[in-house]
Amino acid sequence: MSDGWPVELRGITESVVTTRGPDGTYNVAALGLSAGDPVTATTWGQTRTRQNFEREGEGYVQFTRDPVDFVEAALTVRETDEPVLPTADAWARVTTEEIDTGTEDGTEWVKWRLDPIESAIERETVSTTNRGYAAVIEATVAASRLGVPAYDDDRLAARLAYFSDVIERCGGEREQVAWQRLEGAVDLPEGDRRFESF
Repeated sequence: MSDGWPVELRGITESVVTTRGPDGTYNVAALGLSAGDPVTATTWGQTRTRQNFEREGEGYVQFTRDPVDFVEAALTVRETDEPVLPTADAWARVTTEEIDTGTEDGTEWVKWRLDPIESAIERETVSTTNRGYAAVIEATVAASRLGVPAYDDDRLAARLAYFSDVIERCGGEREQVAWQRLEGAVDLPEGDRRFESF
């Protein structure tokens, strides 16, 4: 692919990023990549990803189809000894450069320029379209915004209930495991049946 990326990027492409922490392990997090020249990404708040970008100046952007990896990356603290996940179909080691900062609704953000310096395609696949998988990704985004002042929790709850239904009807085993991990990772209101597992 052009510009050193192992895949074509368009719009905002969801990825998983690993960044090395002070203890040498790699933190696993979700990261949306904004296509363009250069490719950019924004971190919100004092996350491990932001701190590791600042300290190390690099990370490993990975492209995986595993919905469980997305949920764990976005909603839990996950550390690994290796920078590339076993489920990564492709990855790029990138340098990171802060290019803009600001505050939105009380949350600091940093916009980063990402430049690939090494990349690999681990496996080539024939893509299929599964609504359950897409619902997991959207549910992960919605769940990560619960409790954030800029977003309405009731609207997010309604979206999560819809995504739960789609995952139940259309998802496979990994999508259902991903939903169960999401429920376990998110602090839901006591007695709220909208998020009941199937």
